[in-house]
Amino acid sequence: MALTHRIATAADVPALEAVMDAAISELQRGFLTPEQIEASRMIMGLDRQLIADGTYFVVEADGAVAGCGGWSRRATLYGGDHTPGRDAALLDPAAEPARVRAMYTHPNFARRGVGRLILRLCEDAARAEGFTRLELMATLSGQPLYAAVGYAPIEAIEDDRGGTPVPLVRMGKAI
Repeated sequence: MALTHRIATAADVPALEAVMDAAISELQRGFLTPEQIEASRMIMGLDRQLIADGTYFVVEADGAVAGCGGWSRRATLYGGDHTPGRDAALLDPAAEPARVRAMYTHPNFARRGVGRLILRLCEDAARAEGFTRLELMATLSGQPLYAAVGYAPIEAIEDDRGGTPVPLVRMGKAI
C-alpha cells in the first residue's frame, strides 16, 4: 500500500469529517465506554483553522483518505471548531512547543503507517518554522503510537466538556 500526502483544502472537509467520525466510533472501542465515546465528540474533531493555516495534511492510499492530521503554531492544544475554549494566539517558537492536532486514521488503514507519516510531516514542518518541541493531547487509543515515536507523558487529565469525563494524556517531544 503506497501512502501519499498533501495539504488539506476546504474541499476535503466532508471526507475528513467522515474519517474522524469512523475513527472516533471504532478506534476508541476497548479504551472508552460508549458514553465516553459520545462525549469525546465534543472535545475532538476538525479545527478548520489548521486548514486555513496550511498545516493540516491528508494521507491517501489508493485514492481513499486513509487519515489526516496536522500541527499548529497556535495556542489551542486540542479540539474542533465546536469545542469551547479555543485560543488562536500564535505561539513563540523560541519559547513554546508547537501542537500536533486532530490526528485520525480511518479504521480500514489502522496500523499501516498512516499515523507515523503524519507525525513525521508535522515534526518536519514545525522544525522548519523554528520550533524545538511539540506537544499533543493523546487519546488512550493513540497514546501507544505517540510513545513508540518518542512522545513522553506530561500529565493525565479528564475532559468533561462533553458531559462524561474522557481520559486524555498530554504528551511532548523535543524535535
